[in-house]
Amino acid sequence: MEKEKLVIQGGVRLKGQVDISGFKNAAVAIIPATVAAGGPCVIDNLPGISDITILTQILEDMGAKVERNGQDPDNGSHSVNIDTTGMTECYADHDMAKNLRASYYLLGAALGRFKRAKVAYPGGCDIGVRPIDQHIKGFEALGAKVAIEHGIISVEAERLIGTEIYLDVVSVGATINIMLAAIRAEGRTVIENAAKEPHIVDVANFLNGMGADVRGAGTDVIKINGVPEVGGCHHTVIPDQIEAGTYMIAAAATGGDVVINKVIPKHLESVIAKLREMGVQITEEDESLCVRVDASKGLKNVSIKTLVYPGFPTDLQQPMSSLLTVAKGIGIVTETIFEGRFKHVEQLKKMGANIKVEGRMAVIEGVDRLMGATVTATDLRAAASLVIAGLMAEGETEVENIFYIDRGYDLFDEKMTRLGAKVHRVKA
Repeated sequence: MEKEKLVIQGGVRLKGQVDISGFKNAAVAIIPATVAAGGPCVIDNLPGISDITILTQILEDMGAKVERNGQDPDNGSHSVNIDTTGMTECYADHDMAKNLRASYYLLGAALGRFKRAKVAYPGGCDIGVRPIDQHIKGFEALGAKVAIEHGIISVEAERLIGTEIYLDVVSVGATINIMLAAIRAEGRTVIENAAKEPHIVDVANFLNGMGADVRGAGTDVIKINGVPEVGGCHHTVIPDQIEAGTYMIAAAATGGDVVINKVIPKHLESVIAKLREMGVQITEEDESLCVRVDASKGLKNVSIKTLVYPGFPTDLQQPMSSLLTVAKGIGIVTETIFEGRFKHVEQLKKMGANIKVEGRMAVIEGVDRLMGATVTATDLRAAASLVIAGLMAEGETEVENIFYIDRGYDLFDEKMTRLGAKVHRVKA
């Protein structure tokens, strides 16, 4: 893959409208979930990002038929037809699984259907320790045997029996993976201390569309009544709240006036609350699925603490940190989810930011302005945070390693350009 970088001319106020794509975090779970169906599925509003391309390629390599349909020119989302009828087993080796975290969802989906699966230990962004012990706990509680040898996770069961599973920590991945396996288990499975994120609900709706019986998604207790078979279905992925939040923060960072379309405002409540606390004017229109961000006034600093939903999302901590670097006063950012989510700080310091990190806390004192510099992204959301910093900075900023952007943001350059940003992609 040829390396590319983004070159940004700072100081431009973002104005206009932007359409949000389908939710990455939902899509990367729903695509593996088609393995459980064993029948044709149509999935609409999939973001056109590299993680989706990799996942569909993995399914094709394992015998599924994948047909990609036309792309929406405004937000890049597209539809795919996936038929996993021809699959007889699930084995995803290291070369398949190394590029993204969501490959582990194949374990739950295949365990439910085939009663066995082998998937290499998942890759993805290096943002700290991301154990899968709760996934394993859930599979074993359902009656599966789990082994990890030479980096390959193997799960196998003669039969799956519904049971009560209490998650020791709130885990989105474990909640979804247990759901995927439990829809084909005998009897009822109850997941307690379950994650409540919107994409948990979206995955549950997809499974129910296939004929599963999942109840309580969106609460901390999910009940799954196992069924002997499920089939294909037609599903539309919900809007990406993290992409929407990123553009909201970018609008605030540039003193912009931006209407963000195709969103569910309720999913953004924690972000909206913090931006309003900073002095940003935000208008919500639930019926028309849009929010307007008007940041023509000066910003004051705030403190944020990342929490599981409905708290402030860890995926927006890094973009928000960039915004706080130029807000008046001192803000404190506490990261409770991933201990490796401050790697972008050293890059922001190159641009003149005043940040001190102590463990899982960053103290940010606002400066008058950032200065353009050459910076390097270390993960997906760090890349977004550095672009936002570049939009605010005086002069030119170059952001390297933008393949991270392509993992999670659809038509990123184009959407920013439509809002007036001076951003272009060049060979590194």
